[in-house]
Amino acid sequence: MTKILLVEDSKFVRIATERALARAGYDVSSAGDGEEALRMAREKLPDLILLDMLLPKLSGPEVLLALKKDAATKAIPIVVMTGMSQKNAARLQQDGADGFLEKSALNLDEGAGKLLLAIRDFLKRSQGRSTTA
Repeated sequence: MTKILLVEDSKFVRIATERALARAGYDVSSAGDGEEALRMAREKLPDLILLDMLLPKLSGPEVLLALKKDAATKAIPIVVMTGMSQKNAARLQQDGADGFLEKSALNLDEGAGKLLLAIRDFLKRSQGRSTTA
């Protein structure tokens, strides 16, 4: 079962997304701030991290950089999920993000269908890369 760490400070978005991911068959853990995200990533070693950028304690970019510098977590794919514009995607990819999902484009208030499709597509692409690399 694919393990996903969801890092999201909005309790409503976090709970709704956790439920949708669990119903889709993923093993989901979640963190509500940057410090908790780092701790849980090291403990759980998930297959994928969904990372919000605006977080308390440590910001999303700080978490991203810390995860990519840590030998235990640097290989974990990280998909940034944010309300920030697509213009930030290139910078985040330079910092180690493997994917970028704009929250407004996901229409999470209408359900998690687009998010689940995006995650499924990303996992297929990343597994394809790891088997050919």
